[in-house]
Amino acid sequence: MGLLLDGADWQGNIFKNGEWTAGSGGDYPVVEPATGNELGRMGQATREDVAEAASTAAKVQREWAALPHTERAAVLRRAGDLWLRHAEEISGWNVREVGAVPGMAGFALHVAAEECYQAAALPGQAIGEILPSGEPRLSLAQRMPAGVVGVIAPFNVPIILGIRSVAPALALGNAVILKPDPRTAVTGGSLMARVFEEAGLPPGVLQMLPGGAEVGEAMVTDPNVRVISFTGSTAVGRRIGELAGRHLKRAHLELGGNSALLVLDDADVDAAVNLAAWGSFFHQGQICMTTGRHLVADRLYDDFVSRLAEKADALSVGDPATGEVALGPVIDAGQRDKIHNMVMTSADQGAQIAAGGSYESLFYRPTVLAEIPLTAPAFAEEVFGPVAPVTRVSSVAEAVELAGAGEYGLSLGIVTRDVMHGLAVAEQIPTGIVHINDQTVNDEANAPFGGVRASGTGARFGGATANIEAFTETRWITMRGEPARYPF
Repeated sequence: MGLLLDGADWQGNIFKNGEWTAGSGGDYPVVEPATGNELGRMGQATREDVAEAASTAAKVQREWAALPHTERAAVLRRAGDLWLRHAEEISGWNVREVGAVPGMAGFALHVAAEECYQAAALPGQAIGEILPSGEPRLSLAQRMPAGVVGVIAPFNVPIILGIRSVAPALALGNAVILKPDPRTAVTGGSLMARVFEEAGLPPGVLQMLPGGAEVGEAMVTDPNVRVISFTGSTAVGRRIGELAGRHLKRAHLELGGNSALLVLDDADVDAAVNLAAWGSFFHQGQICMTTGRHLVADRLYDDFVSRLAEKADALSVGDPATGEVALGPVIDAGQRDKIHNMVMTSADQGAQIAAGGSYESLFYRPTVLAEIPLTAPAFAEEVFGPVAPVTRVSSVAEAVELAGAGEYGLSLGIVTRDVMHGLAVAEQIPTGIVHINDQTVNDEANAPFGGVRASGTGARFGGATANIEAFTETRWITMRGEPARYPF
């Protein structure tokens, strides 16, 4: 069994029109965040590459969509098998290029395979319905492929956050242009392109163009790209939404979050602390669903903070490629400095650093901030790092008010012995995702995923209904046995 990247000539290249070729923007180093070592070279795409790729994609998309649904399904099934068959190689890249610990890397592979298997069922789904008509005719609503879908994926979980759009869009008969974050373009781009190349996807149906903001903007504005699926920050999402609106195309925006974990006064503290640590520190806190605010009942607060700080201090941080650690590196120095500035500014405003608050190189210690003011940046904003801000609440009503405050609405966790009470509390807080007696970071390929308010446009990924809605258009069709007659 050969490696996916053996013989692919991927080094220094992009994947355009079914070939590995030099990007118009030259190439750049792929850097391992844990060591600073260069892992390889990646091609850099430009606006010109986008225009060429989109033109080709629009042509081959029609041929791909016209294939029997069984053939498209077979490609997706083979892709799912390939994620698992090459799990060791892909996980190795995920650990080294992204900084994921092996458990996270393995989970990403599991989700990638499941996304493909779930997508493989889409071509066989009903694609329309018969409508009643007041005229003597057959009236139909048919779901049609949108055409060319642009997928813009971030650095933090590049496999999952790319494949969850790529797989269903392809399965439903679209062509896809994928722009991975330049920092993780092997894991989130080259390997994905190779999986589908090996699975038998026709040339040009999936193209992979790493690049910066100018490449993303070119995708949004290109007339051949009809749908944009973007995962990333709220600030960038706003710009993409505005640009897509001007060009009259749909944009599915999965954006930032500052998700709350409510620990009600009947909760088991040990269980709550276990959930809280995982929710805030898993994958160095670099997940949109990360628990960003811990709202803890007053009578449990001191015990909760003490135990969470103790757990944070005990967690190991280091290079996930060379040892068994709980946390790896954050992606780069810019992200590290942003995290540290938010922690230090919050401390200056009165937050108590109960654990962490320090770093070595790109390894940031899991941090617990107690008695944090509600206006402190680490509480009011998305940190995107391993930071657990904890505030005390005197009542469920106060917890509900604080959880619903702010602009985000992605995920919510509630810890309580009374599950039905927890559900009643959740109904008062606007979020796209709720987990009772679990933390905020969860993902399954068949479950709808998305946020409300500043966390997204309410667009969903996952499951047949959501994916068909996201990546198809509806066409009205009527048929008469004889031509209609009109007064003139």
